[in-house]
Amino acid sequence: MELRTLADARSRIDALDTEIQRMISERARVAQRVRDIKAESGDTTDHYRPAREAEVLRRAKERNRELGGPLADEVMARIMREVMSACLALETPLAVSYLGPEGTYTQAAVYKHFGHQVAAQAASAIDEIFRDVESGSAMYGVVPIENSTEGVVTSTLDALAQTPLSICGEVWLPVHHQLLSKRQDSSGIEVVYSHPQSFAQCRRWLDVKLPGVPREPMPSNGAAARRAADQPNCAAIASAAAGELYGLRTLASNIEDDPNNTTRFLIIGRQNPEATSADRTSIVCSAPQGGEAGALFRLLEPFARGGINLSKIESRPSRRAVWDYNFFVDIEGHQSDAAVAAALDELRGRAGFFKILGSYPRAVI
Repeated sequence: MELRTLADARSRIDALDTEIQRMISERARVAQRVRDIKAESGDTTDHYRPAREAEVLRRAKERNRELGGPLADEVMARIMREVMSACLALETPLAVSYLGPEGTYTQAAVYKHFGHQVAAQAASAIDEIFRDVESGSAMYGVVPIENSTEGVVTSTLDALAQTPLSICGEVWLPVHHQLLSKRQDSSGIEVVYSHPQSFAQCRRWLDVKLPGVPREPMPSNGAAARRAADQPNCAAIASAAAGELYGLRTLASNIEDDPNNTTRFLIIGRQNPEATSADRTSIVCSAPQGGEAGALFRLLEPFARGGINLSKIESRPSRRAVWDYNFFVDIEGHQSDAAVAAALDELRGRAGFFKILGSYPRAVI
């Protein structure tokens, strides 16, 4: 159809909108039929399938490139994510626990990974998120694991070593901090509230722009914004969404010291996702007691020999004995892959403590 006038273009958009809406409704009806088929067969497995959804999103990005669409691959995948979220909610809305209150970056990670049609439940601390999922009051939890500027979140690592839950997904979230306040400008600010990680990520900006102003740590950025909403002479470092939620003005935007500041979050649950075309496996292990020379080398050697890439390694006190450490390792591949399985079996025989935390699809969007 040749579009000669503005009226032609608008008419075509109206027709396309009708067709898009018809196709989304048809997809939703198929999702309802999936629910019914599973009920008829007695299938009680979780209707959220991380591996399946990761592949759907990857195909959406591939199709976008094949079709030469003007939208970015990421944008197209995010649109599909919301369609999938709405369709899943027709079966049973997913209850997902996150570090609250409302307005935190963890809540933003929930919506990026699951879409906005989930039942997001705010928890007051990271260990509470694990308890929510372990007790069944939430089906999944979203927890921060590391930041590109400030490194790992130790409370999450320690909880992973103890929990019976598995990692079943991950999400990467670009983090842009705003200075928020009820005030018109930054003069007269007596205290700044934020999460300790955010203070660290904005250290240079604060030293230059607000030298000498006390910095009071809070359990989350959302809690900081909520506190700032109640106190006229203070400010919070939090997201733009938190500012809107709590009625705060943005006094300064993107104050993080590193413009590429990104936080990685993990999805925890009871699932063990099947392999996809791009997976990651996380493990925790320790060397045998005795302090043998080369113990860490012996733990990692099977991966090198198997040609398996290690993307991260961190150590934390094991709390089993003085100077005994757990090593948290991320590797490329799925535990069902032959080479990965062989390396993990060999490591299991060498380690004093060994646990697979999960194999899961790498972040797609």
